[in-house]
Amino acid sequence: MGEDRGGSGDLNPNLRGQSTGDPELDEAVHRWFTWDKNQWTRAQVESLLAEGQFDDLRTRLGSRMSFGTAGLRAPMGAGFNRINDLTVIQSTQGLWSYLSRLFADLGSRGVVVGFDPRGQVESGCSSQRLAQLAAAVLLSRDVPVHLFSTFVPTPFVPYAVKKLGAAAGVMITASHNPKEDNGYKVYWCNGAQITAPHDKEILRSIEEQLEPWSASCWDEELVQRCSLRTEPLTPITSCYMEELASLCFHRDLNRSCPLKFVHSSFHGVGHVFVQQAFQAFGFHPPIPVPEQKDPDPNFPSLRCPNPEEGESVLELSLLLAERENARIVLATDPDADRLAVAEKSDGCGWKVFTGNELAALLGWWMFFNWKETHPDPSDTGSVYMLATTVSSKILRALAHTEGFHFEETLPGFKWIGNRMHELSKTGHTVIFAFEESIGFLCGSMVPEKDGVSSAAVVAEMASYLHNKSLSLKQQLHNIYLTYGFHVSKTSYIVCHHPPTIQKIFGRIRNFDGEGSYPKSCGGVSIVHVRDVTTGYDSSQADLRSVLPVSRSSQMITFTLQNGVVATLRSSGTEPKIKYYTELCAPPGKSDMSSLEEELTKVTTNLLDEFLEPERNNLIRRFV
Repeated sequence: MGEDRGGSGDLNPNLRGQSTGDPELDEAVHRWFTWDKNQWTRAQVESLLAEGQFDDLRTRLGSRMSFGTAGLRAPMGAGFNRINDLTVIQSTQGLWSYLSRLFADLGSRGVVVGFDPRGQVESGCSSQRLAQLAAAVLLSRDVPVHLFSTFVPTPFVPYAVKKLGAAAGVMITASHNPKEDNGYKVYWCNGAQITAPHDKEILRSIEEQLEPWSASCWDEELVQRCSLRTEPLTPITSCYMEELASLCFHRDLNRSCPLKFVHSSFHGVGHVFVQQAFQAFGFHPPIPVPEQKDPDPNFPSLRCPNPEEGESVLELSLLLAERENARIVLATDPDADRLAVAEKSDGCGWKVFTGNELAALLGWWMFFNWKETHPDPSDTGSVYMLATTVSSKILRALAHTEGFHFEETLPGFKWIGNRMHELSKTGHTVIFAFEESIGFLCGSMVPEKDGVSSAAVVAEMASYLHNKSLSLKQQLHNIYLTYGFHVSKTSYIVCHHPPTIQKIFGRIRNFDGEGSYPKSCGGVSIVHVRDVTTGYDSSQADLRSVLPVSRSSQMITFTLQNGVVATLRSSGTEPKIKYYTELCAPPGKSDMSSLEEELTKVTTNLLDEFLEPERNNLIRRFV
């Protein structure tokens, strides 16, 4: 069965009979030692017990993880609300239980399992091991498992689910979270991340299947000897790259492109796959950042493995680009589902594009090429673009002028993916979708954000524009001149105290008396309030939100009289309150400085008036 990671439920002899003084906590500790077979996580609980760290034990053992915007995500380590061997086994048992009730053909369809390079020596935890244990649980129930043999980008799992006709997919990843974290993403048979009711039903099934079934569930080597395990890496990669080529519209131009590109994979999975994507588009491969090219779960060259942080985490990429005289820097996050882009501006340093700015460029680019291949104007009626509601409204402006459809979803690409599936059933085509946190999907290859395909598409767009003597920045300005300037600010406040987050949003809901939202912000009237946590929307005749109610997270949107739209929401994956503000100007109005000044004023007032009373529990990042 491989390395011995523990055995019976016996405690260290020196700890036998020790009580925490809390019967519920004692029972939780007993369950942990009865079920957990990992020597490292058992030792963590033993150490906390021996040191009398009962509050820490209560935190770890007193609650369970819930599905957020990106599935289950938490620090690695011992505890029922942490990512570890036991909780992954429990989650997979619950997943199997739910799938077996819904799919009579589960035994032929199987489940796809993938993983990223994350790992933690002190908890005996790695994404690869957790993926093997998830596979072992399914194999022990005679369910075929399509388990990737090495690290893959997150979008490869939903892509494989669709291509292989699997019932579901599991990806072990925490994307761009700190190195201490890991996660468990579940994809449905349509390739999209699970939403209600599947998430709640799977959680219920997990709670009914908490005790590991058998020793086979802990047998990570089962995947090496079970005939029901298949290896999808080669066929899926080949199929993906072949299909990716359909997003390439100017291959001949790419082959002679004089631009140089630098790519960082942020110590994650992206290097090999972005290189292949460039090849599929006819480009020379991008120049890799050597210090960040290879997978490393410690992210040694980065203070934070999140390319959303901008220039501060792109330092090595920009330095390499300067040395190599490369004009474009591309950075994929550790699981390669997000993409950051920077461009060298003549005499002006580097321009790091926001997610909203890149979406303006990519939305324009995808529709520009779609029109080239669909000259009949009547075809435009079948085209959709999608964005999360906290993202820029620039696609709405494009749709209004060009005649295609635009829709918003709740935050999280799972909502986009599921809406794509619904639209496809009615003969509609989604040609671009995005979320402001640098998550993009060009075309409809996979119902998930995809940094690999987006990197190749951005490279081709930059090559095409360079041939027209235009930079990305110049084309962005042209887009704003045509469709209206969209000035936005996106950032966050750190809050490690969940009750404070609840208190902040509770105060907003009772700002001017019980059940009364704020009437103004910085002296500007608030004309509409939408609260998707409660389902309230003052702009609707029945006062009900068109977007689905999402009671598991906090999100309130204010529309101000001056045209600013501002949203405050709690993060589903990190201890943050995120804020998003945008001011949309009509076409032709190009006084950017005044627009930015007005938006900065509103954003500052939003934070000061709605969050400042709890400032002692908040860490403000920037405005």
